[in-house]
Amino acid sequence: MDSIAPLNTVSAAIQLAIAPVFLLASIGAILSVLTIRLGRVIDRARLVERRVSQVSTDDARERLQAESTALWRRIKTINWAMRLAVGSALLICFVIISLFIGAFASVKIGAFLAVLFVLSMLLLALALLCLLLETSISTRKMLQGAADLIVD
Repeated sequence: MDSIAPLNTVSAAIQLAIAPVFLLASIGAILSVLTIRLGRVIDRARLVERRVSQVSTDDARERLQAESTALWRRIKTINWAMRLAVGSALLICFVIISLFIGAFASVKIGAFLAVLFVLSMLLLALALLCLLLETSISTRKMLQGAADLIVD
């Protein structure tokens, strides 16, 4: 009978860890989106910075420098979103580890798990807000560029 108890304990811990594992997969997908966006913004920033030295008019140079400034703001925002998402994922990992420790040790970790989970959700929410901010910067700059084309 003693060998059954640990198996039941492991089984229960695995069942409890399923939801956080799915959350980890979701955060991984968000990180993938952020990584792709970051790569595209960096590529565009490199292109714009090369063009700044090639343009002949001050107006074109100012437009490119304004775009470069917006691109660097986007890069910083995406980096913050990535840091926050990774922090959230790490806290979820600690939740999973704590679930297994709690299953085998006779310690009450319910409050600790709740704090870790709430902090993880807070970091994830902030990461998503950073993503929203980055996309709004991108959209605003794109609409501004379209308006410049119409005015010209």
